[in-house]
Amino acid sequence: MREIIFDTETTGLDPKTGDRMVEIGCVEMIGRVETGNTYHAYYNPERDMPAAAEAVHGLSSAFLATKPLFAEIADELLEFIGDAPLVAHNAGFDFGFLNSELVMIEREPISMDRMIDTVAIARKRHPGAKLSLDALCTRYGIDRSHRVKHGALLDAELLAQVYVELNGGRQIGLELATDTGPQAGQRAETPADRAAKPSTSARPYREPRPHHASAEEIARHKEFIAGIDKAIWAN
Repeated sequence: MREIIFDTETTGLDPKTGDRMVEIGCVEMIGRVETGNTYHAYYNPERDMPAAAEAVHGLSSAFLATKPLFAEIADELLEFIGDAPLVAHNAGFDFGFLNSELVMIEREPISMDRMIDTVAIARKRHPGAKLSLDALCTRYGIDRSHRVKHGALLDAELLAQVYVELNGGRQIGLELATDTGPQAGQRAETPADRAAKPSTSARPYREPRPHHASAEEIARHKEFIAGIDKAIWAN
């Protein structure tokens, strides 16, 4: 299955109050494996960049003033994402900005049915834990040392790795059972108990062989040691 992992950078928190999308980064995955195909674009928001937002992503008004308007290159983005499911971290935020831009140019907004929110997935897998992208990268040992500021494509690439881990890692569906031993109030399982269980193997069950030395073996060992001059094992 083809999926698109994406992230956006914006001028603020709410498109309904005039905030705009200024950057988008998309990573293509097929079968939860990155294909190497990406899409990245900056947009001129036609407005100022608040200092608080610039501190997050480092995109200034002067830098963005030279970039194309969203309307000018929207078709490139729509062609790249196609009809694939779209995966984002706190996806409602990114969908809100993307669809706001599409509505502004009288294009069909993307159906929310295509939305996959990795925050919701992480909340189910790790209830009570920190769910930021940084926190999940730390949990799964994903290197983010090159992430000085937020960047749409960089964050999408990190999220692609997190998304794989949230779905079981590179060997999806392979979970190793952990034997935690007897629970409170339960007695430990004995060899007889195990022998009584239906066999999951074609090999018959055999009782464990005794591993301690017999009296005869101990006597022969002492006799052998006695024949060694100044044997350190004699004491």
